[in-house]
Amino acid sequence: MKETNDLHDTALNKALVAVFVVFGLNGLVFASWAARIPAAAQDLGIGAAGVGILLLFSAIGSVTALPLAGSVAQRIGTAGTVRAGGITSSAASLIIAAGLYLGSVPLTAGGLLVFGVGIAGWDVAMNLEGADVERRLRRNIMPKFHGAFSAGSFVGALIGAGLSALGVSLSLHLLAILTIVSVVVLIVPRNFLQVSHAPHVSGEPGTDVKPSRFGAWKEGRTLLIGVVVLGAALTEGAANDWVAKATVDGLGTSESAGAVMFAVFVAAMTLTRWFGARLIDRVGRVPALRMCMSASLVGLLLFVLAPNLPLAALGAVLWGIGAALGFPTGMSAAGEDPAHAAARVSVVSTIGYSAFFVGPPVLGFLGEHWGIRNSLLVVAAAMLLSIIFAPAAAEQKKVSVEP
Repeated sequence: MKETNDLHDTALNKALVAVFVVFGLNGLVFASWAARIPAAAQDLGIGAAGVGILLLFSAIGSVTALPLAGSVAQRIGTAGTVRAGGITSSAASLIIAAGLYLGSVPLTAGGLLVFGVGIAGWDVAMNLEGADVERRLRRNIMPKFHGAFSAGSFVGALIGAGLSALGVSLSLHLLAILTIVSVVVLIVPRNFLQVSHAPHVSGEPGTDVKPSRFGAWKEGRTLLIGVVVLGAALTEGAANDWVAKATVDGLGTSESAGAVMFAVFVAAMTLTRWFGARLIDRVGRVPALRMCMSASLVGLLLFVLAPNLPLAALGAVLWGIGAALGFPTGMSAAGEDPAHAAARVSVVSTIGYSAFFVGPPVLGFLGEHWGIRNSLLVVAAAMLLSIIFAPAAAEQKKVSVEP
């Protein structure tokens, strides 16, 4: 019995490390693009509205793929889905690099479309695996996984700032990143837990009836969790897409300073996610969500209205703190029941990622007329929605899991 438990603990620890690595790598890939959006705009000769439309293609790819990602994970497992998503996003990075090198907006847009598809599958699969590990550990750890994503983003942002200062092209930057990703995603997921996410899983509570393929779309709680994640995603996504450019355009700073501001936001979000699990354990999901989103609202207003770089940086810190827990908490809430986790995580992710579908073009359009910093004020409405509907993410009755 002791030997069996030791083997179980070893497998769980390996899976824990693997999930951290996959989340961190996902963040590194994302930030490699996000932190250097001003460079992409310069290479392609486009303004804020053009950037918004360009980012829309990535969002379209993600929103199209997300509803299918759960079914893919059910068929080939979370490890296979992460591998497929990583290779797809790497191939897309090659297309994006070519588009930037040639100064071709259509080619870059096509690459971002494929990039969105790859990232979507990768995202759903790593959150499913994270939920599996969290259930086995019987403690809140999803915020730390998303903290690994933020840490990867932070490292990616610093790399972007450094390469920008050195004058290294974004095309060459992306080529280096895709090489790293291609190797890591083929090796690390082999340590994932072998948990079945098929609609019918014998031995698990509530799995004696095969759920409808689209049944999760009819569940009120799942949809409301999606609304909470929608507000959190728009809050986080607006910063990811526009903090760097808003700093450059609104405060008249250099591209490197814009990348550093993005890194400041990501650092605040990373630290909050790392320690946020303790906050959730202490006060519960709902109070923790409301506290953080309120801080985010204050931070956003300060960033938009600040007359100088230090105050804007303070606003970015509060904004990052507030944006930290919405997405991981929503994923934990959606993935509580392993029998329905794949479908529910796909639904919540799809609703959340629709923020990335609507956000970029709307903010880009408003940015052309009001300035990027001022256009970010519309995000405040999404923050209020997350605060109002936060009770949907309250912890439900624990689902028993075989050791």
